[in-house]
Amino acid sequence: MTIHREGRKLLFWLLLIFTGLNYALYHYFPGKDTMLNLVLLASIIFYLIILQFFRNPIIKLPNQDGLVFAPADGKVVVIEETEETEYLNEKRKQISIFMSPINVHVNRSPVAGIVEYFKYHPGKYLVAWHPKSSFENERTTMVIKQKNGTQILVRQIAGALARRIKWYVDKGSPLAQGGEFGFIKFGSRVDVFLPLDAEVLVNIDEKTKGGRTPIAKLKQS
Repeated sequence: MTIHREGRKLLFWLLLIFTGLNYALYHYFPGKDTMLNLVLLASIIFYLIILQFFRNPIIKLPNQDGLVFAPADGKVVVIEETEETEYLNEKRKQISIFMSPINVHVNRSPVAGIVEYFKYHPGKYLVAWHPKSSFENERTTMVIKQKNGTQILVRQIAGALARRIKWYVDKGSPLAQGGEFGFIKFGSRVDVFLPLDAEVLVNIDEKTKGGRTPIAKLKQS
């Protein structure tokens, strides 16, 4: 387990702030043991909450052709057929994973391939499970083309709290299956759009682990 790069600066400054705050309180309010201990305890708890949010598990990359792995830790909230209109312009099976504030927020590539298309969209900050969040919220859209030509579309969607989407890829970037491609801060969602003949391997409300939980099986060409 490591700390993700997106949280290192924040955690450093929080540590300085909480250390300075508690030192100042102990200096200016000597003898107020109950208050001082409560502030110290609250500081530690808050810091640990932020620390766990930025945890980054070290995983073994799956490298399994034919399987699609979860792009994030979280819970499956959508499994449905839908029309993808931004790039693929065809019907697809959509699997959506909601990440709560307590989940790891690293985003991992569900398959290996080359980034064929990538675009960032500014937008609203509706709650991530809102039906309109897929096309009204701040989001990114990425299409991964596998070596056999299969295209998988992955969409990062900001939620009501997640107002910073980070990505580390662009058009032409190679991606390993399970490799990190982005990060979303606090509650958010990731959609995966699969071919209609893909076999879904998860159910609604099922918990997933990014890069470790297979969510679908692709038809071999």
